Amino acid sequence: MKISKKTDYALRVLFTLVEHYGRGPIPIRELARRNEVPKRFLEHIMLDLKTQGWVDSTPGKNGGYILAQKPDKIKMGQVVRYFDGVVSPINCVSVNQYERCSQESVCHFRRVFLEIRNDTARLMDQATLASVFAGQPVRLEEVFDESLIGGAGI
Repeated sequence: MKISKKTDYALRVLFTLVEHYGRGPIPIRELARRNEVPKRFLEHIMLDLKTQGWVDSTPGKNGGYILAQKPDKIKMGQVVRYFDGVVSPINCVSVNQYERCSQESVCHFRRVFLEIRNDTARLMDQATLASVFAGQPVRLEEVFDESLIGGAGI
């Protein structure tokens, strides 16, 4: 699974709003600058986030965006599904974009992809913005941990 730029940017902004939660609105220019998101693209993302009820906006000189819900009420799974739709690695195990495959009845590796889909969905549906924000950023040595990568291709 790979998330889109739009989802990436939406999550960046949401976590900035979590960090700033309870301290008033942040102007869109500041959100764009802090998250390295093109302002024009961010305007569309913010409209989507507002439509979903995750953010609210205040107009005017001191206006900007705030979270419309508590950080423990918004789940990453909701955000990813809204912007990207699917969390499955292949379409023959997707609920929303299911595509029949001629090998389904005999395919052995499909089960692994189904488990990946289920584990990914479970993790994202348990991950609230508050719980993720409370965690630590990933360190580079975690990404390149030899015991996990076992070679190339990850």
